[in-house]
Amino acid sequence: MAPQAEPTQKASLLHSVKLVAWSMLGIRSRKGYQDDLEKVNPLHVLLVGFVAVLLLVVSLIGLVNWVVAK
Repeated sequence: MAPQAEPTQKASLLHSVKLVAWSMLGIRSRKGYQDDLEKVNPLHVLLVGFVAVLLLVVSLIGLVNWVVAK
């Protein structure tokens, strides 16, 4: 009897957040990367990536303003 292929799961928004977070840190195994490519929803990744970069820039501006104000 031949083994059946597992059904492909759709990527959730939480999965996309994890994917973008690991990508921003730059520490992801090749197997994990390949698994993510099979399940990823490009629209989710673009939206989460845009929000992540926006949050990073806003937090850096806030940190600089806080340090300069002291």
